[in-house]
Parts: sequence; structure tokens; C-alpha cells
Amino acid sequence: MSVSNYDPILLEVFRNLFSSVAEEMGLVLTRCAFSPNIKERRDLSCAVFDRDGEIVAQAAHIPVHLGSMPFSVKTAISYCSFEPGDVVIFNDPYLGGTHLPDVTMISPVFYQKELLFFVANRAHHADIGGMSPGSMPVSQSIYQEGLIIPPVKLVKKGKLDEEIMNFVLFNVRSPQEREGDFKAQIGSNLRGEKRLLEIINKYSVDTVLSYSNYLQDYAERATREFIKKLPNGVYSFEDFLDDDGVSHRPVKIAVEIKIEDDYIVFDFSDSDDQVAGPLNAVKTITISCVLYVLRCILPDYIPSNSGILRCVDVVTRKGSVVDAEKPKAVAGGNVETSQRIVDVCLGALSEVLDFIPAASQGTMNNVCIGGIASDFVYYETIGGGMGACKHSDGENAIHSHMTNTMNTPIEALEFVFPFRITRYSIRRGSGGLGKKRGGDGIIREYLFLEDVEITILSDRRKYPPYGLKGGRPASVGRNLLINKDGIIKELPSKCHVNAKRGEKLRIETPGGGGYGD
Repeated sequence: MSVSNYDPILLEVFRNLFSSVAEEMGLVLTRCAFSPNIKERRDLSCAVFDRDGEIVAQAAHIPVHLGSMPFSVKTAISYCSFEPGDVVIFNDPYLGGTHLPDVTMISPVFYQKELLFFVANRAHHADIGGMSPGSMPVSQSIYQEGLIIPPVKLVKKGKLDEEIMNFVLFNVRSPQEREGDFKAQIGSNLRGEKRLLEIINKYSVDTVLSYSNYLQDYAERATREFIKKLPNGVYSFEDFLDDDGVSHRPVKIAVEIKIEDDYIVFDFSDSDDQVAGPLNAVKTITISCVLYVLRCILPDYIPSNSGILRCVDVVTRKGSVVDAEKPKAVAGGNVETSQRIVDVCLGALSEVLDFIPAASQGTMNNVCIGGIASDFVYYETIGGGMGACKHSDGENAIHSHMTNTMNTPIEALEFVFPFRITRYSIRRGSGGLGKKRGGDGIIREYLFLEDVEITILSDRRKYPPYGLKGGRPASVGRNLLINKDGIIKELPSKCHVNAKRGEKLRIETPGGGGYGD
């Protein structure tokens, strides 16, 4: 079918149909999940893919998940021979995943014995094994971070493989919770398959396939038209992670963006070598960050699919911190390094686009808490300040950039886990000054009702979020352990510590940078 034969009204209809499938998959997963991390924080993502593994549509979920998911689907296609009713599970970051707690499930969609689409979801599990509760350790090898699952069929022709399920559950903490979350993921894919088949029955195979392809072509053309309006040139920026959790050396993330006509090259070759600690990112994460940045600057009418990436080249240096090689540790690359990649990309683009904001908090403030005497595991990220921009102050106390999770309600947390939240407030004055002021961070304080072990992966404790156009940087964050006598011990940005009953952990998150003098 030629371009002239496509109906623009139907194009918009199918854009919304495909997106609604992904959104409904997310609702099913949220409602059926067992863990607060998925049910309350909604640390999950869902998308629809064509039979080649390209994104057709995605829900408004987690950016760091969504940009890398097509690589996961393509890996599953290369490893597995799909039949109706199959569900493939895997989490290997070096095969298209992000980090081990992010477990992906992929299902084919057949119509009259013909494979037409895939549906997939990715959910962050509160634990997937490894050397510390939460599977986000201050590690030096991926083998310390948890169970590595290659692409394997968890469901075969509609029948759950109990042996594989048991193998996974025997290697994780809180197996009952994991099993519930896994089955919620399977149910999510079943709902996506059902809805796609309903759309095919209504509009016909040829029409649905044609519009799935045309949506990608349209996204490519519209993206190229947008890029053409930008001035050709080379724009660069660099920033630093505090350290890798093993040494005290800062870690440089650098980008050079070359805009030429209707094409953009993001070159990260000048970034530091891969590090000893868990701050390494695999290339799929770097690509996710680039897709997110593009999605932020593109007009809303452009659909989010693989067509956008046809206009982009992402250049990395193998063995660097933004393109790590196995078996380097990667638990924090997904959550911390991704934020800095976004910061440098936006910093470079601020030279050509005046609506780019100053740096947001630049960290996800990952906190994992596990029982010593009991087998519970809790994981959450904490929001902070958003950078100010030309037209407005930054938002206070909000998740930004590569995370899009929600707040874990205190009531839900305290109902399940043996600790209390004794303070949860805006960290007043932590945003950067400027003509427009950066948003303020958060103070969150935990009181432990039993002995626990804690892992923190955070950043922006040394290098503050930058301001733009004369705006001042924001305040850095702080991690504090407070004993029963009120004595405060400052913790590093990446650490693993034990806390006794009656002690408190206080996380003070960074603000956002200011904009304008």
C-alpha cells in the first residue's frame, strides 16, 4: 500500500488502539502483582512489537525499560522458536536487558497460525537473588548481582513449566512474592494478546499490519522534519558520577552530538572506561537514554515507536562505562548512570534548544532493605527536585527522567514491612537559585523495628545538579544513619550497611538546578 493510500484518520485510530493495548497490559500487571514495588510504585513497562521486534506502541511507563525492550524481543526471537501460547522469560543485561531485577516476559501473537506481533512487559522485582537483599549490591561482577536468566520458555503452548519456575524461585528471597509477580506478568501478556486479536478481527490482518508499519514510517518522517529545523553543528557536554562505589574516583560521562540535516549522531566515545563497581551501563541502556531525550524534545503528535531511532546513530566505545562488557557489574548502570547520560545529552542540546531545563536531581536514590532474621525484601527509589527551565520553576519532590515510578504510600509500606516512615517531607531550599528556581528534593526517614541490612545506590552526593544560563546548581543529597542516641553517621553514596532495631536511615535527595541569572 503506498503512502497516499493511508487514511490519516485511521492512522490516529491505530496509534491509539495500539497504545491502549500496552496501557491495559500495564493495568492488569499493576492490579495482579503481589509486591508493593510493582503494585504501588508501578516499576513496570509494557509495549507492543511487530514480528521483527520493532516497537509499534508503548505505554507511558519507565523510559529506561522501554528503549531497550526491542533488543530483548529480538534476542528472544533469535534464541527461541515461538508457538502459540508461549511466554519467554529473561533478564540478561548483556542480551538486551537492563539489570537483573528487571525481568522481561515476551509472548507471540498468532492469528490463524501466522505470527503477527509480540507483546512484552518488564517489571522490576524486589529481589532476584545475589549477594544482598534487593539484588542491587555494591558489586564488582554481574555474578554477584543475582540469578541470570537466559531467554527460556516459562510457558510452553499455554502450560506453565513448573520446573523452570521452581528453579527461579529457589534462587530468590521471598519466593511467594516473586511467583505472584511472575504470574501477573504472564496475565498481562495474555491481555495484550487478547486485545490485539480483537483489533485484527475487527479491521483485518492486512489493515492492522499495514498501519503498524506506517506508524513507524510516519514517526521517522516526522522526526526527520523536526531535526531539519535544528542548526547543523557539533555540541558537546560532560558531567560526572560521584564514584563507582569501589573507588573514590569520579566517573566521566561525555557526549558529542552532531546534527547534520535530518540525522543526529550521539557519540559517547570520550566517556570513561568501565569501572570496578556496579555503575556500568550496557549499550541498550545508553540507547534508551537517547530515545528518551529525543522523545522529550519531539512534538507530542509524533508516535513513540522504533521509527524515531531510524534517524539516530548512537556511538559508544566497547569497554566504556556506557557500553560495558561481561562480566562487569551493572546493577547501578540502569538506575544511576542512565540519569547522567540524560543530563549530558540535555546539557549539549541546551545550546540549540532554549526550552531545555537545568539538571534535575540526577539520581534515583535506590534503597534496598532486607531482614536479617526474617526473609523480607523491600526496594524503592525516591524522587527529588526537577530542574528549572526558561518559563517555570522546577517541580518539587518528583521522579524525573529515566524513572517514571510513583511514590510508595506509607500505609502500604508499613502494612507489609517491619519499619516505619517517621519523616517524609520536601527538603526546603535544596533547589538551585536562578531567575527560575530549581525544584526541592525530599527527606525520607525510616525507623527500623528489627535488625536489617541496607544497600544504597545513589549519586549527586558530591557533584551537584547543574544550573543553566547563569542559574545556580542545586544542593547535593545526603545519606544518614542515626543510632538510638541520635548520633548521626554520614554514609557514602553507594554502600551496604547493617542497622539495628531502633536505628533510623534518613535520605535527603538533591534538588534541581536553577535557570537564568
